[in-house]
Amino acid sequence: MRIEQDLKLDYDDVLIRPKRSTMVSRKDVILERTFTFFHSPKVWTGIPIMTANMATSGTFEMAKVISKYKMITTFHKYYSVKDYTKFFKTFDNPDYIVYTLGIRDEDIEKLKLMIENKLINKFSFICIDVPNGYLQRFIETIKFVRSLCPDHIIIAGNVVANEISEEIILSGADIVKVGVGSGSVCLTRRMTGVGYPQVSAVIECADAAHGMSNPDGKCGLVIADGGQRNPSCVVKAFCAGADFNLCGSMFSGFEESGGKTIMKNGKKFKEYFGSSSNKALSEFYGKKDAHRASEGRYVIMPHKGSIHTFIQDLFGGIRSAGTYIGARKLKEFSKRATFVRVNRQLTTYLEQYDQEK
Repeated sequence: MRIEQDLKLDYDDVLIRPKRSTMVSRKDVILERTFTFFHSPKVWTGIPIMTANMATSGTFEMAKVISKYKMITTFHKYYSVKDYTKFFKTFDNPDYIVYTLGIRDEDIEKLKLMIENKLINKFSFICIDVPNGYLQRFIETIKFVRSLCPDHIIIAGNVVANEISEEIILSGADIVKVGVGSGSVCLTRRMTGVGYPQVSAVIECADAAHGMSNPDGKCGLVIADGGQRNPSCVVKAFCAGADFNLCGSMFSGFEESGGKTIMKNGKKFKEYFGSSSNKALSEFYGKKDAHRASEGRYVIMPHKGSIHTFIQDLFGGIRSAGTYIGARKLKEFSKRATFVRVNRQLTTYLEQYDQEK
């Protein structure tokens, strides 16, 4: 047993200090980025914000909407080959969708079917998603998927430390997915005691990934996954060094989101639940195995209407942050940002005030 004494920070622990800026308008801030990758020969351009691969946010309906904004939908694992066949009759934009699989035998068999049916080529991205990215089987799966799909952009996670980030990239992934227990409906920290404050996790994993380069000078990348409750959290993740932001609750509760619409006391609500919740385990896997506990919550959130207004506010918040720190491009956010530690008691008070309001 050992104790790390270094301070670790979460989104609520920091604010961003403003700096002198020569910018004239929020319109000056460019949100699009272009990336090359450690393994994949592909080049991607867009706004590096993604929906989480959850049943309430990673949906076909969401992809049809946010792909028009050049954002990415990371599909949940529960769509079948038949579902994808039908979907691709009305959708053809591979740069803004992600195929997700786990590390079970069933996941690998479905990937092989996607390859046989030439459906996987309709994706630029593949995400290998597990809650615990420290398993040896996870590393072996990355290597195997890379051998099957040598040209795809492979995302893999979740982890929260620098050494494992390097191993994930060397094993065949282009992008490391960062975050353990940080999601709003994730109970991993409560059930297991395992986790890592998200700002520090992003900083450390980004430092490791960006410090690796292949013979062509291309480096590894990271995705901040979980814990973003509002646009400011997305900004802080970019400032911490995240190349992409992946969000679940922020893209849930809308008309275009997954989950049932529920009427309660004359008001509309939408389901939102974690992938390891009892709801997800029973609905998509038929049961919860006797050897596991639920590590996700089921909640209903007020119906948010159409997602278009939210997207405008999200982009506006990020652009405004750029003008405060003098960053004209997303790539500059981490170079221009200075974090300031804040009084956590004050943050808690403000959260309670917002809820009461």
